[in-house]
Amino acid sequence: VVVSAMAGETDKLINLAHQVSSNPSEREMDLLLSSGERVTSALTAIAIEELGYKAMAFTGRQMGIITDDAHTKAKIERIAAERAKKALDDGYIVVVAGFQGITEGGSDVTTLGRGGSDLSAVAIASALNADLCEIYTDVDGNYTTDPDIVPEARKLDKISYEEMLELASLGVKVLQTRSVEFAMKHEVPVVVRSSFNDNQGTLVTKEDEDMEKVVASGVAYDKNQAKITVMGAPDKPGIAARLFKGIADAGIVV
Repeated sequence: VVVSAMAGETDKLINLAHQVSSNPSEREMDLLLSSGERVTSALTAIAIEELGYKAMAFTGRQMGIITDDAHTKAKIERIAAERAKKALDDGYIVVVAGFQGITEGGSDVTTLGRGGSDLSAVAIASALNADLCEIYTDVDGNYTTDPDIVPEARKLDKISYEEMLELASLGVKVLQTRSVEFAMKHEVPVVVRSSFNDNQGTLVTKEDEDMEKVVASGVAYDKNQAKITVMGAPDKPGIAARLFKGIADAGIVV
């Protein structure tokens, strides 16, 4: 089991840091922000034990998640999972604090950036040679579009890594891009399902013959983008430059 921080905890820690300093160092921010997941992992293990099962909480260090030294956006280099494998063999439910790791030699704590807990889960599933990785979230799976806007949207039972990666890059927040890239590279099947019901969810896996017959898997949108069509612009050198300069002067990203 890989857990993330409780809702609002990471923002709370960031606000605390900025009350102390307007420019806190990335190394210290990693140490601070990683505490949210450690709290959740310990509490989850305690709750599981209360139900009568053996459980053991692991930090990223104890799980053996080795990363580079790019603080706040570290990349996983390898996972030395021997300690976790032994705990699993001994009958423990291992609860890992996601979103974090350590540099080679264990000198510094690092965090993995946005979507880090999902990335941790996929990477750990790969290291343990798990049959699949289940991501529990607040949605039933991946839909053809946002069901809050289009009630007729259908939930997909299966989608390929490539299709999920394209949707993630367009802003669909079911899975973060790095998680999908890692799953695709290491061929880890991922099931996205709801924490609040027993519905089947969506399987993200490698493409097969049936999936190639699908013309469109989904529609993504971004409320923070707008499309403007300029009509009647003279076809002369410098016109486009003048248009884009005005947009740039207004601080608008194109």
